[in-house]
Formats: sequence, C-alpha cells, structure tokens
Amino acid sequence: MTTRARAAIVPVTPFQQNCTVLWCEATKTGVVVDPGGDLDRIEAAIAEAGIAVEGIWLTHGHIDHAGGAAEMKERLGVPIIGPHRDDLFLLERLAETGRGYGIPARDMVPDRWLDEGETVSVGELTLEILHCPGHSPGSVAYVDRSQGFALVGDVLFRGSIGRTDLPGGDYDTLIRSITEKLLPLGDDLAFVCGHGPTSTIGHERATNPFLR
Repeated sequence: MTTRARAAIVPVTPFQQNCTVLWCEATKTGVVVDPGGDLDRIEAAIAEAGIAVEGIWLTHGHIDHAGGAAEMKERLGVPIIGPHRDDLFLLERLAETGRGYGIPARDMVPDRWLDEGETVSVGELTLEILHCPGHSPGSVAYVDRSQGFALVGDVLFRGSIGRTDLPGGDYDTLIRSITEKLLPLGDDLAFVCGHGPTSTIGHERATNPFLR
C-alpha cells in the first residue's frame, strides 16, 4: 500500500496540545487539525511541509483545541469543519474560557458540523467520522481505515483516557465510545491523540489501565 498521508504534530498552548498538520503527499494539499493557539508555529509547519491548506478540522470544542480556529480561518481563508454540534456550548464560550487560562481565543461556529458516519476528504485521503462523546459531548474521531490511522482528540491517550470532569463530560459515556467505536478499528490502527505520544489500538487494548 502506498502511504499517501503525512502529518506534522505541533504542540500548542500551555497545555501542549497536539495540533496536527495533515496532508496528502500526492496532491500536497492538507488540513490543520485542532489549532488551539500559537498560530505562527502552525504556519511555520505548513510552510515547511510545502502544502496548500484547504480546511481546519476540529475534534472537539475545548479551548486548547479550538481557541485559535477563528483567527486561523481568517489567516488561511479556509472553512472550519467539525466537531459534532453537541459542542456548540463550548465554541460559543471560547473567548470567556480563554481569558481564564490566558489563551487568546474567539467564539466561533464551524462552517460544517459533523455526524457519525459522514466523511471528510483532503487530496486523495478520505476519513470517516466517529462521534465519540464522553470527554465532551461533541467529540469526534477522524479515521482513515485505508491508511491505518486516526485522529482521536482527547478521547483516548497512550496509557490514559480523556478527562470527564469538565462540563458535558461523562466517564461511562467515554468508556463506551472507546470500546464501541475505537477498539473495533483493529489493533494495527495507529492514532494521534490530543496530548502526548501517539499509540496504537492494540497497545492500548493490552496495556491501558482504564480499558482492563
């Protein structure tokens, strides 16, 4: 199989959130996933990759993932896609939340909400949407089965899971999202999470203490 997907991970904000610049190697077109802040650093990664960005994708509405989306949309002139509409209450309060954390942010509404089973594309890459509530009500994962990877936001981490003590979070719902949506993707599937190192479904199935 030819690997058409490439990615650069840019940790942003004081939370060291993994903003991912994802692109199709064949077409040199890409997207920015979760531009929480530090937009100059993200733009430097775009320039280094030598790609044309066609959109901004959000996994969920928390400040460290979505805080820079409105400004990045203006800088790049591209639409914002995702997350699921159940995170609207978070996106409408980004500016207020940002003030509490010292992160510049603007309230925003995406150009397109995402639902379970829909797809998004960039270049020759097509990713399926899984609605994975629990960390936030509107969290989504972007899955490319043909290339064997996913972007899961703060649903699942290497050795841990997303927080459930924030507004709209629920532990049982999160565990159900992981076990019913992510684990069936197969042990070989690699994923980029919202913070920390990447992992595989198989590694987490075997070692993650929250999934025992």
